Amino acid sequence: MFGLLKLSYHNQFNAAFPDTETLHLAKRLWLESLEAFTPEQIVAGAKRAIKQSEYLPTVHKMLQLCAAGDNGLPEARAAYREACNAPSPKANYHWSHPAVYHAGREANWFFLANNSESVAYPVFAEHYRKICARVLEGEKLPAPEQLRLEDNPGKPLSKEQNAEKLAALRAELDL
Repeated sequence: MFGLLKLSYHNQFNAAFPDTETLHLAKRLWLESLEAFTPEQIVAGAKRAIKQSEYLPTVHKMLQLCAAGDNGLPEARAAYREACNAPSPKANYHWSHPAVYHAGREANWFFLANNSESVAYPVFAEHYRKICARVLEGEKLPAPEQLRLEDNPGKPLSKEQNAEKLAALRAELDL
């Protein structure tokens, strides 16, 4: 990974890691930070960094890029936009990843719809970060339960039965 970054970001790489001691410290830090990922995911994350950014990535950015790998997790801002733009009922929407749905549900759909992005995004992003961490640790999130209409709605009530039910409801509500 460091070889890819050095070839792609030559001047920035040499400025960030001017000597071997700094490079060894950085490698140790990056190794500890990226230990949840396989070597293949880390190399794929480095390649994504090269494609997406003209600047040498930070450890934080590499965590995001590695997480965006084969597990299909979108970047937090894209996930936020998807959550806000999804039509209701939310459970019936085809989500890019179940983590987006669960983060939106935890952040509260009403809150997301009725607050500005400057207020709602940090709340959503925090929930999304926690859920992504669980996914990266191997947790399988359940897909949202699809809401369906009854297959057999039953036979309509007669007028007498409707009147009885209405009387029972009025009695229950003291009307």
